[in-house]
Amino acid sequence: MWQFIRQLFHKFGSPKWFYGIASKMMPWLLGIGLILLLAGLVWGLAFAPAERLQGNSYRIIFIHVPSAFLAQSIYIMMAVTAVVTLVWRMKLADLFVRAVAPVGAVLTFLALFTGAVWGKPTWGTWWVWDARLTSMLILLFLYFGVIVLMSAITDEKSSARAVAVLVLVGVVNIPIIKYSVEWWNTLHQPATFKLTDKPSMAPEMWVPLLLSVLGLYLLFGWLACLRMQTEILKREHRTRWVRDLATAEGN
Repeated sequence: MWQFIRQLFHKFGSPKWFYGIASKMMPWLLGIGLILLLAGLVWGLAFAPAERLQGNSYRIIFIHVPSAFLAQSIYIMMAVTAVVTLVWRMKLADLFVRAVAPVGAVLTFLALFTGAVWGKPTWGTWWVWDARLTSMLILLFLYFGVIVLMSAITDEKSSARAVAVLVLVGVVNIPIIKYSVEWWNTLHQPATFKLTDKPSMAPEMWVPLLLSVLGLYLLFGWLACLRMQTEILKREHRTRWVRDLATAEGN
């Protein structure tokens, strides 16, 4: 069993192997992700009942919650790969951070924007220096910092190490985001649903929300594979297998 895990671990460290397996997975991730996301959004935005107190303004939850969930999850994934970069120095770990950091930044901005739109009719203001909102804004700055640092250092090895350290330092912000509504008195409501607790929402509300979350995660998987393939081709362009691939695609 341990031998199998080691072999699988080393396979994931091979750019050529990952490029091939990603090509096989991407159509499935894209197709299923689109179906789930569209089903969740159409159900939630058009057919779910209005909320008792917030009316129809709550419907932005079907965009806000998936984007906020995924923005935090991406940073956690980056932190895991940062450890791999520092300990085992695998190329793919650094390539993953480079591929997904801009995606995480966009999703964090989307979560902040939709939260502001939702907050205006709910709280009467676009923005407050609430613990949850402030920690999410810090997450956006962390993503920006990672992106800038990747561009500022030209040496690949030095850049990979510096970025990994910054990611690991910033990961302390994730539990602050998660538990901010419990640690401090905030305007932001508690988690909409948890895996360990019974949902507080009616099924006709939380089921489309769950579909939206799952669909967005699968679409992220597709986009991450696509961007990683691009990064692999850029970094491995001198290798024989990339030249053979370019020749085969040219024919």
